[in-house]
Amino acid sequence: MSPIDEKRILLEQRADLNARRALIPFDGSIEVKERGGKRFLYARSRVAGRNTSTYLDVYSDELYGLLQRQAIELRAIKRQLRAIDKKLALLGYAQEELPPDVLLNIDFARSRMKSLIYDQAILEGVSTTFPQTEEIIDNGIVNGMKASDVQKILNLKHAWEFVLDKSTIECPTDLALLCHIAKLVNEGFFEYGGQLRSVPVIIGGTDYVPLIPQEASVKEALASIVAQGRSPIATAIDLALYCMKAQTFIDGNKRTAFIFANQYLIGKGGGTLIVPESKVGEFKPLLIGYYEDSTNTAVKQFLETECWQPMR
Repeated sequence: MSPIDEKRILLEQRADLNARRALIPFDGSIEVKERGGKRFLYARSRVAGRNTSTYLDVYSDELYGLLQRQAIELRAIKRQLRAIDKKLALLGYAQEELPPDVLLNIDFARSRMKSLIYDQAILEGVSTTFPQTEEIIDNGIVNGMKASDVQKILNLKHAWEFVLDKSTIECPTDLALLCHIAKLVNEGFFEYGGQLRSVPVIIGGTDYVPLIPQEASVKEALASIVAQGRSPIATAIDLALYCMKAQTFIDGNKRTAFIFANQYLIGKGGGTLIVPESKVGEFKPLLIGYYEDSTNTAVKQFLETECWQPMR
């Protein structure tokens, strides 16, 4: 393996670990405090040389067990991150500061992350409200929702955290990145969710049947779209539509496609691209029209005028 390839793998691993770390809603070890005959759970950590305790919730055996498992996972993540940083240092890697417009775009996307995830969940048909989505993103659990829908939202958070890591923004927008995003989106549903589809699929509402994707052709198609030199939003739209029409993976193609396209768009300081919840009904028939005829540009115009949030 060349040093360049090794650096990329390490950077991808670091970004993924940072994304997993962001899924844990506390930092530190878990402690139990008793007051007035009741027990409460706190996260204990050291900040600026002082021990601090952050209130988490009322004690229950189930929650205590969950938080303890998360605390163990958090310690393991920190160890792995330190090991990766050492390896990167030995390879001579030093992360360069991203351009100001890209850093601003990352902050812009982070500030809208809950809305972006909610809109994607609605497009996917997940039965959720915005407050429920917020609760899942903040705490990882919510009552009154199917476990599979909760998992889809947590997977979206994981994928967005991965994409918004500075290491990921630096990465080429290529098949390797696309496959890793699909793996995160499909986590817990498909063992090989990040591998190219090898079985036929049928798309509801249309007679269009996508071909089985071949690695070489997908690589070439993505590279061609990026190399065309069009505006960032035009390129991002083409990337998203290609991935959706090709049905590159066994499932999660719309979720993967939009997150993948946003990695490119944000890396250019171009804003964000997501179908708003209020526009899902308009988007779906336009997408079907594009599946059936790639010369039909109505969906491209729709995505640019109704779904793009530029940085201005």
